[in-house]
Amino acid sequence: MDILGWLEEWYTSNCDGYWEHVYNNVSITTLDNPGWRVRINVSETIHEDTVFNKISIERTDNDWIFCEKKEGSISCAGGSRNLKEILEIIRKWMDDNKPA
Repeated sequence: MDILGWLEEWYTSNCDGYWEHVYNNVSITTLDNPGWRVRINVSETIHEDTVFNKISIERTDNDWIFCEKKEGSISCAGGSRNLKEILEIIRKWMDDNKPA
């Protein structure tokens, strides 16, 4: 499944009539340096209590990623060509941490 299909499926699977109304669940915005910011709220999902280790990748001034979990959300930022990689990092974390 491509990364956008995965994100759509993850979001839809968490919509329960409450969650999608209460939380600002998924946001993808741009940064002025230029770059991307991705925030995915995992509150009241199966990943709410899952540990996420900070990620800091600095390849060049334009090729970088920083991700952390804070206040119930995975929050990532990266260079202008790192959006797909950011989403793949989040996807891998979620896939690797599915409850048994």
